Amino acid sequence: MRASRLVSLVLLLQARGPATAEELAERLEVSVRTVHRDVAALRDSGVPVEGERGPAGGYRLPGGYRTRLTGLTPSEAEALFVAAPATPLGLGGFLAEAQLKLLAALPPQLRERADRAGRIFHVDHGAWFDETSPPAGLDLVAGALWEARRLRIVHRGRDRVVDPLGLVLKGPTWYLVALTDAGERTFRVERLERIELLREPSTPPPGFDLPAYWERWSRAFEEGLPSVAVRVRVAPAALGELARVVDSRRRALLPASAEEAPPQARCADGRLELEIWFERLEHASALLGLGAAVEVLEPPRLRARLAEQAAELAALYRPALEHPSRG
Repeated sequence: MRASRLVSLVLLLQARGPATAEELAERLEVSVRTVHRDVAALRDSGVPVEGERGPAGGYRLPGGYRTRLTGLTPSEAEALFVAAPATPLGLGGFLAEAQLKLLAALPPQLRERADRAGRIFHVDHGAWFDETSPPAGLDLVAGALWEARRLRIVHRGRDRVVDPLGLVLKGPTWYLVALTDAGERTFRVERLERIELLREPSTPPPGFDLPAYWERWSRAFEEGLPSVAVRVRVAPAALGELARVVDSRRRALLPASAEEAPPQARCADGRLELEIWFERLEHASALLGLGAAVEVLEPPRLRARLAEQAAELAALYRPALEHPSRG
């Protein structure tokens, strides 16, 4: 533990320059006294940490001093060599070059583990039989972010100039987070009808935090999706299959077994009477695939629609029942 902290201390001074003992203690989550002891230990081992007294004082490394220590744990070194979505952003070549440089700087034991991770793990962000490529204009959006320049976009027929704040890859879909005249907004890159990189510099709001924004936006998006309640009777053995077709936001409300269901939900025939949820009523047609294990009670129009679909299926397959030898 201490060895890892000593490496982190050296890397902090190397990457960020002079720092007070209080600042180092806060970053390393230790006491100021521990920082002083660690600095003494580094000096004893030959690392030339310099100290300055006074209000503006602190610790620093002399100019030109560099260490080849990376401070990486074995797991961190392995993670860096598992494929990342750099290619769609035009960074695939840079990532490979950076990995080679890092690999050369690693100690032999970490080099072996990192190299092996790259050989035995691969991340494929696409879905099966999905022939889609990264959306058109993704390179322009990424370029605007790297160069801190504004974009002119057309979305749903509306032309606007935005300050790009970040790109988010959610599953196979890329989203642009941008500052508009109406505040921060999120756009699916594939739905942008036009993208133009402008010469004007972008001016993101001070302290903007992309992960924090995305968490808030995602939660609001999920909570804002519509939900439709459906009343059903279900055989306990089909609860697992039922959970796979309902609205994922309400899935946790389903009992996993008859024993977990409230007493008022249990029917005399052993089935359970439950309220389940779907994002849209048409999505509830998936219940037909569960057969007689699930009976829809409400709403009446869904019950009627499933009856119609069942009748259509029965008419389609009735000849096979009447003349099985012809199948």
